[in-house]
Amino acid sequence: MSPQSPLKRVILTSTMLQRNGYSFIQIMLKHSGGRPKKKMYHRVHDLDKVMDLQKKPSLILQLKDIIQSHKTHSILIRDLEKEVGFVQKWNFMALIEKYPSIFRADGGNGVPIKVRLTDKALKVAAEEVNAREVMEPILVTNLRKLLMMSMDCRIPLHKIELIESELGLPRDFKKSLIPKYPHFFSVNDFNGHDYLNLETWDSSLAITSREEKLSNSAPEGDEKTAKMLRGGNCSSPFAFKMCFPDGFRPNKGYLEEVQRWQKMAFPSPYLNARRFDFADPKARKRAVAVLHELLSLTMEKRLNSAQLDAFHDEYQLPCKLLLCLVKNHGIFYITNKGARSTVFLKEAYDGSSLIEKCPLLRFQDKFVQIGINRDVKSESQRVFS
Repeated sequence: MSPQSPLKRVILTSTMLQRNGYSFIQIMLKHSGGRPKKKMYHRVHDLDKVMDLQKKPSLILQLKDIIQSHKTHSILIRDLEKEVGFVQKWNFMALIEKYPSIFRADGGNGVPIKVRLTDKALKVAAEEVNAREVMEPILVTNLRKLLMMSMDCRIPLHKIELIESELGLPRDFKKSLIPKYPHFFSVNDFNGHDYLNLETWDSSLAITSREEKLSNSAPEGDEKTAKMLRGGNCSSPFAFKMCFPDGFRPNKGYLEEVQRWQKMAFPSPYLNARRFDFADPKARKRAVAVLHELLSLTMEKRLNSAQLDAFHDEYQLPCKLLLCLVKNHGIFYITNKGARSTVFLKEAYDGSSLIEKCPLLRFQDKFVQIGINRDVKSESQRVFS
């Protein structure tokens, strides 16, 4: 369905349907003058699973950061509640008990109990400094690209802070990173808000991750000689990688429509959005490219719905963003797992595993594996002994 259709609303029901071993979500597309048209949004269990798999690692890393933020590199259990709240405190206490190879609790018998990292965990944690150093030029480049894509080459600082962990930025990036690169960035007040501004434009950075992957692969030909490949993929220089779920069975007409769209040229996401009319199909395809590039600049190639919504003005994202994401379900995937819905860049994952990991993610994996490998194995031995 075209975004130009007189669409009144899009409803994603939470009712799950089971067919042939696959799960679906029913989508109701309601027109102004007719009955709703039913479509199926196919669930991708592997990507839903990502949200469950990241829960414990996220807690482990969060507690590590809390402990290391204190001068003594330890924290009293009684003070933990002040930092994270009553409910989260008990989640952390369960974590401390489950992963003794990462966290060590000392005290008792009248002595206040405090928790710190074990010697093994401290040794691995020390590697974070090097990972951060390797990450810095990557972060600087990605920040410049984010600003270059924006309407006025500036973004409110509070919106950058909203996705700082997804980008891999340190919490104090405003003090530790931005001032080191005055030739790239400046912070200025605009309408009562602090904005991160781009100081210099670099045309060599105005290349999307999609284009980089095309240039690193075999020659793809031009739009006139482009051929349709399996699963909606196309050998056009303007094509996106499509990853349809196993349960999706497109008919010939659908694939022909996809091929026409894949072969259609479109303006670069790094050109100012004010130059284009969103009614133009090429401009709508450009909006897909902007979303693709925005997700590509994050560490795990995903953002939640609130984070994407926050950048509507800066990137002129589609007003009907949900419809755009659903329509392009071969490129993006929306999961309702977690507190908020999350949008994945599908091509970045092989099953539930992220294909390419940055230095910071590799460090985090190594730290978490201290407990996953040793403590889970010890627990299973106790159960079966």
